[in-house]
Amino acid sequence: MSSRIIPVQPFDYVVFGATGDLTKRKLIPALYHRFKDGQFDEQSRIIGVSRSKLTNAEFQQLAGDAIAQFVEKDYQDAATIKRFLTIFSYVINDVSDEAGWGDIKKALRDDPKVVRAFYLAVAPDLFEPIAEQLAKTKVYRRDARVVIEKPLGHDLASSIEINDGVAKIFKEDQVYRIDHYLGKETVQNLLALRFANTLFEPIWNSAHIDHVQLTVAESVGAGTRGYYDESGALRDMIQNHMLQLLCLVAMEPPASDDANALRDEKLKVLRALRPITNGEVATKTVRGQYRGVKSETAAVASYQDELPEDKKGSHTETFVALKAEIDNWRWAGVPFYLRTGKRMAERVSEICIQFKPIPHSIFDHAEGAPKANKLIIRLQPDEGVKLMMMIKDPGPGGMRLRQVPLNLSFAETFTERTPEAYERLLLDVVRGNQTLFMRRDELEAAWMWVDPIRQAWDRSSEPPQTYTAGTWGPSGAVALIERDGRTWYEGPHS
Repeated sequence: MSSRIIPVQPFDYVVFGATGDLTKRKLIPALYHRFKDGQFDEQSRIIGVSRSKLTNAEFQQLAGDAIAQFVEKDYQDAATIKRFLTIFSYVINDVSDEAGWGDIKKALRDDPKVVRAFYLAVAPDLFEPIAEQLAKTKVYRRDARVVIEKPLGHDLASSIEINDGVAKIFKEDQVYRIDHYLGKETVQNLLALRFANTLFEPIWNSAHIDHVQLTVAESVGAGTRGYYDESGALRDMIQNHMLQLLCLVAMEPPASDDANALRDEKLKVLRALRPITNGEVATKTVRGQYRGVKSETAAVASYQDELPEDKKGSHTETFVALKAEIDNWRWAGVPFYLRTGKRMAERVSEICIQFKPIPHSIFDHAEGAPKANKLIIRLQPDEGVKLMMMIKDPGPGGMRLRQVPLNLSFAETFTERTPEAYERLLLDVVRGNQTLFMRRDELEAAWMWVDPIRQAWDRSSEPPQTYTAGTWGPSGAVALIERDGRTWYEGPHS
């Protein structure tokens, strides 16, 4: 089975922050793969913009190095790379200084058939000055698109300020707020699973589902740069990625797959989330911070040890677990348990839909008590969907029950390479498809729900609970779910 490649019309992609880490690690490799697959050709242009004093040739060299480093060897084709690099050009530009603004207009084509897109892989405080300069230098067009990267603020007020700055120039239908989680193949498969099969939608409600778990665990630490300390797990993961996943699980069927129809339904979920405020924060949320571990074979530093000197003693959380509830007809009484953290037992992102037990068992316990069905949607690694079901254990000796997985592994089912999230999202911008991007009112609704939790933590003198690096988080996270007579789903993850 091969995937269908739908070519896009020619484009001029202007990347601000073209020499940064994001561009080298994600954007250039993503665009290379789409070029290699024939989704666009030499009629398109990629224009790098940065303060670094590079020539076109040096920027092409940088792009080539990024491909060599971040694209798997099997997909590196010398002839294709050579063709791909010809579409790269570079403009020296100091976005913080109007006098140092380079001639971007000269690098662009004045052709209405050529899509014009600006990718702002820079700090959010530069979004507004860039937008204003694009308008001032007559580079802005009403049909142009702008892609903005998170973090989009650190609370509701700063998020409004950033979006207001961009909105002075770009209209909402031109703004693409990127969340790479929404570009993952399995995330979109959640929509297909729910809305293209009669099997699930009739039972996708409180009558049949006991609870839902969302886990995004990382095995890596926060790093030593100190950047993470400004955000923490609540802002970095819960406010955007995880609430978006929750919306896709919980939303009502949209009227169509139109971008706004989908985003309208996600917004309703965010607005139906029961606020966690004041006294409830202590019982419905857990924050943790990893501590180091030493053994004969390895040593892992604690979060505190990784921090720069001036940040020692920080209460920034590297782990969050919380219990969310949705006050609407479909989900009344169904808790959603979310957890995310650094330095956890393994790298895994998955959604576990736990169904209710059967109402009456005809089997005695000697035969093995029937366990409730689970639907596990694995986002990374080893993307796939798994349905845990009860069957009879093969062989003579009477009726013995066993839980087994009906397993759809993407890697085993589809032989072709699965595109990375950025590949899809970058070209969705060119196609003018906003379905997988966050709308402003979604973003603000998410901040409105998250901010009271953050504020209650800031008022508290209680430090985050510690947990040992390489485990599943602090004991408080276990207590959070076990108080309700439930347990975290932890595998098997292989």
